[in-house]
Amino acid sequence: MSTRVLFLGGAGMIGSAAAAEAVRRGVELTIVTRGAPSRPMPAGVRQLRADVRDARALAGVLGEESFDAVVNWVGYAEGDVRDHVELFSDRTTQYVFISTCSVYARPVPLLPITESSPIRQSEFGYPRGKIACELLLQDAYRQSGFPLTIVRPFHTYDETTVPILSGWTAIERMRAGKGVVVHGDGTSLWSLTHSSDFARAFVPLLGNGHAIGESVNVVSGDILTWDQIHIELAAAAGVREPRLVHVSSEAIGRAVPGWAEVLEHDFRHTMLFDTSKLLRLVPGFAPRVSFSDGARQIIEHARVSSSARRVDAELDAAFDRLIDGV
Repeated sequence: MSTRVLFLGGAGMIGSAAAAEAVRRGVELTIVTRGAPSRPMPAGVRQLRADVRDARALAGVLGEESFDAVVNWVGYAEGDVRDHVELFSDRTTQYVFISTCSVYARPVPLLPITESSPIRQSEFGYPRGKIACELLLQDAYRQSGFPLTIVRPFHTYDETTVPILSGWTAIERMRAGKGVVVHGDGTSLWSLTHSSDFARAFVPLLGNGHAIGESVNVVSGDILTWDQIHIELAAAAGVREPRLVHVSSEAIGRAVPGWAEVLEHDFRHTMLFDTSKLLRLVPGFAPRVSFSDGARQIIEHARVSSSARRVDAELDAAFDRLIDGV
């Protein structure tokens, strides 16, 4: 296990879970963020302020320090990481880039997905930027031995996040006995990972020499259909028989602004993962939080947090129109 770790960003849902796990394992953790973290950091975490995309500012706050591992949580375009190769080549023995499993070509030509599955995304902006970062950093690894590890999470959630596009609006509709729109026929397969399970799989990769030069899918292997995801949320919310209405992704994309791209290039496709490489690198890892447990956490969090119970009136109306048209 690495002892001195630097997080570039990492104050969000996944990063904060990883920070808590790292501290629990005795890691000396420093985190650099541009502003105050959106989530509280564990006691003992050193916090620095700088724009991690500004190499000069970053070098200024780090001085001559070196780290056993550096984790970049906030690289979304080539320019975000280009200067990091020079900055960190002599400061760390491992540079971990947080990418995404959304980089894999859709539809996936062969299931289950492995780290060697084809990578291609010509239209969906978020994974396209991640691919550009991966290629730049991989070239540095090949050309100069830059100590790169690529980590690809998939759909990760915690108690603050309803992991469906319709969010809390769907929960309220189910409780009211109203229909909830599910894309396609609801049977495409999806993988969800609780942030605490991601953290337990991720932290042992830090300082792991076997992970240098590798890409690793960090997913739980908890496989559900989209219907099952909605049914588990309904059960946690006290709804025994939710009314799920199946509508084509194309029709939903036309009716709900902002949904067309993510449905077309992401959610509509079956995503199954082979976790063999992760289990070789982190022997004994197994997820602890089933989605039924995770769904109950979501509902309980919303019970005590009014801000989590936001209903989107425009989406609510769009669902009514879509259901009326079925």
